[in-house]
Amino acid sequence: MGLFLNGKKASLLYKDETESTYFVDKSALLDELIPLVLTREQRENIPVEEEKCMGKSNKYLCITRPRRFGKSVAANMIAAYFGKGRDCRPVFDHLTVSTRSWYLAHLNQHNVIFISFNSIPEGCTSYRQYINRISRRILRDLIQAYPAAGIDENDAVWDALNDILESEEEDVKFIFVLDEWDFIFHRDFVTGQDKEEYVDFLSNLLKDQPYVEFAYMTGILPIAKYSSGSELNMFYEYTIASEERFSQYFGFTEEEVDTLFARYQARTPNQNITREGLRTWYDGYHIKGGGRVYNPRSVVAALTNNNLGNYWTSAGPYDEIFYYVRHGAEDLRETLGLMISGIPVQANIQEYAAVSMTLHNQDEILSAMVVYGFLSCENGCVSIPNKELMNKFSEMLRKEPSLGYIHQLARESEKMLQATLENDTAAMLKILEFAHNTEVPLLTYNNETDLTAVVNLVYLSARDFYRIEREDKAGTGYVDFIFYPEVNRNNDGIILELKVNHTADEALQQIKDKKYALKFEGKLGERPLYIGRILGVGIAYNKETKKHTCKIEILRNAQKPL
Repeated sequence: MGLFLNGKKASLLYKDETESTYFVDKSALLDELIPLVLTREQRENIPVEEEKCMGKSNKYLCITRPRRFGKSVAANMIAAYFGKGRDCRPVFDHLTVSTRSWYLAHLNQHNVIFISFNSIPEGCTSYRQYINRISRRILRDLIQAYPAAGIDENDAVWDALNDILESEEEDVKFIFVLDEWDFIFHRDFVTGQDKEEYVDFLSNLLKDQPYVEFAYMTGILPIAKYSSGSELNMFYEYTIASEERFSQYFGFTEEEVDTLFARYQARTPNQNITREGLRTWYDGYHIKGGGRVYNPRSVVAALTNNNLGNYWTSAGPYDEIFYYVRHGAEDLRETLGLMISGIPVQANIQEYAAVSMTLHNQDEILSAMVVYGFLSCENGCVSIPNKELMNKFSEMLRKEPSLGYIHQLARESEKMLQATLENDTAAMLKILEFAHNTEVPLLTYNNETDLTAVVNLVYLSARDFYRIEREDKAGTGYVDFIFYPEVNRNNDGIILELKVNHTADEALQQIKDKKYALKFEGKLGERPLYIGRILGVGIAYNKETKKHTCKIEILRNAQKPL
């Protein structure tokens, strides 16, 4: 056992993870990897119900996902299951993988070299210090484990591994689990030449080497960006947008969040979180094949803290959003306006090109945002996935003057909510006219969809206090907008209906006729979920006069505070 060869670290970290309150069992991921270590005879003896997992596949796998999407947890699990460093049966006996016919035959029976590339030497100021530490410690582990191989401490790691293979009577193979392979690319001291040397290091270590049983690598950045030649072309890459395989193992599925929420309800006496709140805040990442996943870090943090908040966007260097927007503001202005308005934008997403901080082309900038998890991609369009990210973009729009009229609209949105709550329709009309008459009109106002987009913008700041739903089923129809006061449920609720070439009175009458206000009531015999006033708001636009009209009516007065 050593630091990198069959070490305890990964298994101890995974054990801690399985003991956490909101642990999700993703051990079925091993179904995808076990064919890589089974002999032909072992595969032939697999029960019929497990045959779907038994296809022999390429032994070089790279999983890329945004930060905090479970990559390291999965890497620790793989190393803990296969590695010889520690008896992990007490950990895995209660997980899904324990039901497999091959479970015990391969539990802690393989040599695993586990490298977490986000660990650097103390006071590290150069790539050479960084990579020398890794090479030196691997060699130390190999010399200790295979003293008869004649390894010299100055050998290259791949030479030492081949020496072991030649010196042992039986073939000695190693599973490589390489976590956060691209970490070094985010260090200020790493040069372009260093990056090339690093890719060569990985290529020499892994490519066409007979001692590799399989290699499992994780990161944020797809490897094709840095392997322009053939250095790492043996890897199959699995990204969130381009490959369906492995999708269910990174991020939480709808069913998994249901289970976690039930766990939360059972253990939390004074619950501040709703199931719908989790969906609004953290869902929205589209995966290949049509599914969706939640941001796992944020879901766990919210349930643990009994509070919906910006947990993911506050846990990393998310100034990349500001950087990209600031350097591509002219191209991105209308694109961001559309996305903030809830309208997906067509984009040519090229994930391999998404790392450089010198990108200026709009498609490349949007690609970078997809790779980092700021945007979701589906059917060739990008969108802001959820409220947590919408809050970040809203903050950026209000702080970034280079976005011109979109920035001005975002700032005006701070006044729009207040005007609505105070029934100041004159102020509301002034803001709507400003939105419509901006120097570079965002939309053409040909229909209610265009009007909806502008309303989204002018109520941007309302998202700080409300959960805003569009086309929500309410009463006997579908209302254009409902503003649920999630921060303080004693605040006013808002029902907003839009009309083009109709009047604000007609919009307001529809709200009343279709009983949209019932959405704010609780179940029969229970107290209402929201007890502030309910405001009905009608907004209309006349295409001939090019004028807006607004009307507000109190549909229910405030009730006794909770």
